[in-house]
Amino acid sequence: MNRIAGLETEYGCLTSEHAGPPGIIGRVRNWIFEKQHFGLADLHQRDWDEPAGNGGFLFNGGRVYVDMGHLEYCTPECLSLIDIYRFDRAGDAILNRALRELKIADQVGFIRNNVDHYSGATFGCHENYLVRRTAPLNEPNVLGLLSFLTLRVLYCGAGRVGSTPGAELRAAQLKENTETPFQVSQRADYINNDLFEWVQFNRAIINTRDEPLADARRFRRLHLLHGDTNVLPTSLLLKVGTTALVLDLLELDHLPKIVLEDAVSAFRNISHQPDGPWLVKLNDGRTMDAVELLAEFREQCRREFAGRDTETDTLLRIWGDVLAALATKPESLVGQVDWISKRWLFQQFVSEEKIAWNDPWLKAQDLEFHHIDPARGLGLSLEATPADWQRTPADLTAAMSQPPVNTRAAARSHLMHFLKDQSMRYYVDWEVIDAEGFNSLNLLNPFDAAPVEADAWLKQFEKM
Repeated sequence: MNRIAGLETEYGCLTSEHAGPPGIIGRVRNWIFEKQHFGLADLHQRDWDEPAGNGGFLFNGGRVYVDMGHLEYCTPECLSLIDIYRFDRAGDAILNRALRELKIADQVGFIRNNVDHYSGATFGCHENYLVRRTAPLNEPNVLGLLSFLTLRVLYCGAGRVGSTPGAELRAAQLKENTETPFQVSQRADYINNDLFEWVQFNRAIINTRDEPLADARRFRRLHLLHGDTNVLPTSLLLKVGTTALVLDLLELDHLPKIVLEDAVSAFRNISHQPDGPWLVKLNDGRTMDAVELLAEFREQCRREFAGRDTETDTLLRIWGDVLAALATKPESLVGQVDWISKRWLFQQFVSEEKIAWNDPWLKAQDLEFHHIDPARGLGLSLEATPADWQRTPADLTAAMSQPPVNTRAAARSHLMHFLKDQSMRYYVDWEVIDAEGFNSLNLLNPFDAAPVEADAWLKQFEKM
């Protein structure tokens, strides 16, 4: 990719009918850091809701912590699209190993989903993209980006059974059809704004908080929280890869002039119409097909970036294939696009078991689709990833403990391995590392895997 990117996954937790062992989230988090299995626990309070020991950084460059009751895993800073996949799946692998080592895998499981069917709550998958300060963030470009982020749900939505009570009430007030047995997106019902700064209670398609976690003079961070957590690699890689390409267009000031009349309404309407037609209104009064609009974004990316590198060409080809299938034969994307795969599977289940779409049994199967245990996850059993994006088990295992080699995650991991053998207190964050009695080390350039300053910082300890 032409930028650093990373994902934050908040895991749902399933327990047996006997509720499983108490304090399971804390036990799994503690296992990750005890005896320095996978990283170093925080020794200092990071925020009002993040006391010491609430989480920590991993030797693979990522981070694990407890956020409002959920176990959250953050990938390290990734420059390669394939690394996004490898390090995202490393979080699953670490949690699966923790459950096995704690001997509770038969009672507890983690799931990559975004909806609690029983309480109505939602939890997210946040995306982070480094954007250069030189990017022209004028109104047409921001609205064009907003349009793309709305429409891409057609190939990166995770799918869900049913709707939230609030969404059905809003639909009833508008005299719309309130019966939506299956949706394209898990998050759509919970998105209230197109642009907003804060992430809770007033969720937006674009989060406008400016927190670069890097050199603020050169970079900003685009923080997205409207996307679903993906199970299938194709949906995951298309979500991140196509967004990175569209951000390349933005930085060149070459975004297509596509502006939706109401992005939030379009997002919800698409989600509630899995059979289509996926028609959206533009601000100039026209009604257009969402797949055709996505094809315009893809064609602009092809004109600008085809031939740039193998990863980009692969992405453009698979993106084109998926859009063509969406327009003509969506069911051919079973095994590649989450929501299409889930719906196809559940259609067979409903037919064979002769149950209704609102049957609690189906909602239980909805959760099982997202299970991270390969022996149990319904979604993983359908995987049909294009050959270019398939990884070996060794690739995925290495990502559990080894950082990307081409971003600052490598430098942070190297320094953490040094700190684990010291008796002094330390503080590790994305862009800074402190050790008691020594000067702070700033890692402000996310592209620098081996900053000269890191070597100088380590030499301080030679004089002890």
